[in-house]
This record gives sequence, structure tokens and C-alpha cells, in this order.
Amino acid sequence: MGAFLDKPKTEKHSAHGEGNGLRYGLSSMQGWRVEMEDAHTAVVGLPHGLTDWSFFAVYDGHAGSRVANYCSGHLLEHILSGGAEFASGPSSVEGVKDGIRSGFLNIDEYMRSFSDLRQGLDRSGSTAVCVLLSPTHLYFINCGDSRAVLSRDSKVGFSTQDHKPCNPREKERIQNAGGSVMIQRVNGSLAVSRALGDYDYKCVDGKGPTEQLVSPEPEVCVLERVAEGDEFIVLACDGIWDVMSNEELCEFVHSRLLVCDDLEKVCNSVVDTCLHKGSRDNMSVVLVCFSAAPKISEEAVKKEEELDKYLETRVEELMGNCGEAGVPDLVSVLRSIASENIPNLPPGGGLASKRSVIEAVYNRLNPHREEEGNAGDLDDPW
Repeated sequence: MGAFLDKPKTEKHSAHGEGNGLRYGLSSMQGWRVEMEDAHTAVVGLPHGLTDWSFFAVYDGHAGSRVANYCSGHLLEHILSGGAEFASGPSSVEGVKDGIRSGFLNIDEYMRSFSDLRQGLDRSGSTAVCVLLSPTHLYFINCGDSRAVLSRDSKVGFSTQDHKPCNPREKERIQNAGGSVMIQRVNGSLAVSRALGDYDYKCVDGKGPTEQLVSPEPEVCVLERVAEGDEFIVLACDGIWDVMSNEELCEFVHSRLLVCDDLEKVCNSVVDTCLHKGSRDNMSVVLVCFSAAPKISEEAVKKEEELDKYLETRVEELMGNCGEAGVPDLVSVLRSIASENIPNLPPGGGLASKRSVIEAVYNRLNPHREEEGNAGDLDDPW
């Protein structure tokens, strides 16, 4: 299957924590890819006296995991030491932005000295999407096509913009460096126009680091924090965004927070739902909740319980009415239910977010069935 496995690896790495008035959860899954190339960072309380600052990031590696893994452990320290702006404490918004930019350029130049990367034995690169939170500001940092969104006042209040080769500004830089954009890729090969690593695309003589075919320069957007309005931030790789829009993911997370206060479980639900929606990539998500995030609602919990009970009953009915045709396979059950008008499905997630409920009942009633794989190995059953 080329770059894909015969069946997805669904084991998750998940974690959670809290501090500085924040709670966070995260989850990642290898999925259908032959290697797990994603990485992440979650730090509440930063060194150098920045105890009331926090930092979260998702890295989506390609052509290997070396760059993503190194960045997950070291990008923050390069940012904090990347400029005089952080040496004696950040003094201004512009100073922080300069420190972030310097940190990215410095770590990219530093990794170039690694022998395997320098000699071309490892050609890996990685996106990076981060949020640096001060007591007063949100610094959204993006390099590549991973993405961060802010839910403010129950809607998408901000999202980073993907760096794709077809974007006019990115395309102009690529062409000025002697490259081309073919099939929406740099030189017909790389699908992102900014990344860390990827040194095969950063060797044009006479051009600075930000003028190469692929640039390590991050785009930094700053928002003032709004205590009453800021609800949560989601950072995720394109394995999530391939199957969910900004609005869908925010609506889905919002609906899950009304029925579950375990952020690890909420993130696991996001990853599972994206797998069932057909994502073929590695999947990673970090959820950062502010004090104004949705709280558990008794009404929402009751509706969720009623929905689960309805789905359980429908599976039992479909399997109990099979007659001479024999026990239907799981896909047939899923498609039958998907053809119905089912109220109160989670917004953004739909029936895909309820596959585990359906499958649990199916397995209980048909414990000896042959393994049919996971949802992603099928044409969209929904």
C-alpha cells in the first residue's frame, strides 16, 4: 500500500495538565501511515522567570521524524534564547515577535549542522504551529500547514493561515529562488512552502534563509487575551484538518466539553472521529482551555445519553431482523444507520464520532465476527 499500512495503528499517546489558569489535553495517533512523524510540546510555566507564560506546539514531520522530534524538545529553548528580547524578560510585543522569529531561524541553522542532515542521509523536515501565552497576549506562530484556531464567544475567533506553495506570496519567493510550483508542490515534490529542516530546498546560493525555496520563517500573529470571551485553542496537524474545517472542529470540541471535562478524552475523541471520517495521515491535536471554556451541561449530557441509547437500540434491531440473509457486516449496519435522519448528532463530528458506540454493540452481539478493519479502510461509510 505504498506509504500506508494494511490497517491503521490506533494506539494513542495522550496526556493532560493544568496551570496558569489553563487546562490542556493532547492526543496523537499514527493511523494509516507507516511511521509516526508527528510530535508536540506542552509547557505550563516557562524558564527565565516566565512562570506565568505557557507554550504549546504541534509538529508534523515529513520524510522522517528527526526534525519534528528535535523541535519538540528544543524549539522553545531556541525561542527563549534566540534574541536579547527574552534575555532579561520580554519588554514588548514586537520584541517577543522578534525573539520568536530569531528562535526559528536559529534552530533551523543549528539542525543543519547535524551530520545526518548535513550529509543528506536524513532529508526530513517539519511544520510547526505553536501558541505562546503571556498573561495579556496570545502569540500564534505558524510555519507550514499545521493549524491553530481560537474559539472566542462560541465561534472561530482566529485561525492561522497555511503556508502552501500556491499562495501568491509563497509562489513568488519560490520562483525568485529558481524553483517552480507544480501539482501544488515545491518543484513538484514538497507540499508545504515553509518548514524547519528540508535542507534540500535551502541551498540556493546568494539567497538568505528566508528567501529559499522553503523558508523556516514563522508567521506570528498577536491577539490580546479576552478573559470573558476566549474559550479554547486547538492546535493540530493536517491529518485533522484534512477531514474537518475550522468551524467543524470548534463546534465538535465545544459539544464534547459540554458532556466531558476530561480534556484527554476530548482529544482522543477528536482523533478517533477524524480516523473514522477517513483521515489517512498521522493525527495530533492539542487542546488548551481557558476559564471561559464550556462547562458540563446536564441537558447536553442527557441528550448524549439518549443518542447513545438510540444508536444501541438501532444496532440491536438491525441485527435482530436479519432473517435468512444472516448477520450483516459492520459496514452494512453503519450505512443503514447513516441513511437515517438522526437528531442531536455531535456537530462537526456527526455519526463518525459515534462509531465506537455502534461498534461496541455490534461486537457484543456478534463476538465471533472476523476482523473488518477500521473505518478508514473503507470508502466513506457515512
